[in-house]
Amino acid sequence: MDLITTTDALAAACRRLAAHPFVTVDTEFLRETTYYPRLCLIQMAGPDPADAFLIDPLAEGISLEPFMALMADPNVVKVFHSARQDLEIVWNLGRLVPEPLFDTQIAAMVCGYGDSVSYEQLVNDLAKARVDKSSRFTDWSRRPLSDAQLTYALSDVTHLVKVYEALLDQLKKNGRLEWLSEEMAILTSPETYQADPDNAWRRLSGRLRKAKEVAVLMEVAAWREREAQGRDVPRGRILKDDALIDVAVSAPRSVEALGRLRSIPNGFERSRTGADILDAVERGLSRDMSTVPVPERPRGRGAAGATVELLKVLLKAVAEGEGVAPKIIATVEDLEAIAENDHADVAPLHGWRRALFGEKALALKAGQLGLAMRKNRVVVYPVPEA
Repeated sequence: MDLITTTDALAAACRRLAAHPFVTVDTEFLRETTYYPRLCLIQMAGPDPADAFLIDPLAEGISLEPFMALMADPNVVKVFHSARQDLEIVWNLGRLVPEPLFDTQIAAMVCGYGDSVSYEQLVNDLAKARVDKSSRFTDWSRRPLSDAQLTYALSDVTHLVKVYEALLDQLKKNGRLEWLSEEMAILTSPETYQADPDNAWRRLSGRLRKAKEVAVLMEVAAWREREAQGRDVPRGRILKDDALIDVAVSAPRSVEALGRLRSIPNGFERSRTGADILDAVERGLSRDMSTVPVPERPRGRGAAGATVELLKVLLKAVAEGEGVAPKIIATVEDLEAIAENDHADVAPLHGWRRALFGEKALALKAGQLGLAMRKNRVVVYPVPEA
């Protein structure tokens, strides 16, 4: 089994794949020691078994322009499983997101396979095959790659052909193909893959409760993100999350105060990095606190909390009845928003989700629907007007 190592061979493979209505795609990469994932292998296949290819992006002199052109071809559907990390790689390489796109993990959720169905399960159920996991955690950057690694990598996309065809057939039969469009719109938005340092604080903000703490977190997190991007190292190599939270809560304004934090290594406070942290703290404290996003109070108390619990039961009942994964319909955050506001701007109150679940959720809140147990299953029934 040969690797494509030249631009001409890659261009020839992409021309063959561009003649098909769809192509399955997967990548192997490493990111344990870098901020940006390091692409080590590209796998692609078409519906013709002869059109399955492995590309070595680490080969000297190879240009990935033919691959990027295929990813941008509007006439070829690009099929991935759990696409987000693969799409991030393509975005980093060429500042484009493959379109049109089909994510088999999301499609499987719409077809009732659960919230986080594994690729192995789909291959077993739909392709009637088994995935050899022995090469999953190998070092894909080392050359030469073994025959076992190449076989494993290629099977990922050849099995995906059958998985895609089976899911597409199910979606067409149950009239739910359009349901994917909203999820695909999120995956194909460049904003999904643009790591803006000014938004880095959001990932950790739920652990804080005061505006001053959030203000400091915003500055320190943005500093860390820029450092990690500039040096291409993981965020934790710059400053671990726990240390970031400690700095935000304590807001040290001197070398001595920074050094007293248990999460800061000895001597760290007197380094250039320590000085950068103190500068970021000062920027945070100088912010206008009235403009700092005030952390929301925890939900789930009182009447709203009881409503959320009822909505969870309703969601489970609807999902089971329709054969859809609950997560694709609504999140807990969505339910909390609906519990507090009938006009909340959340996905379950728009489009197909509103018809499937949102209207029922509002009716339940209004006392127009009831929930009952029958034969160990939750059933939904209309409540007669008094």
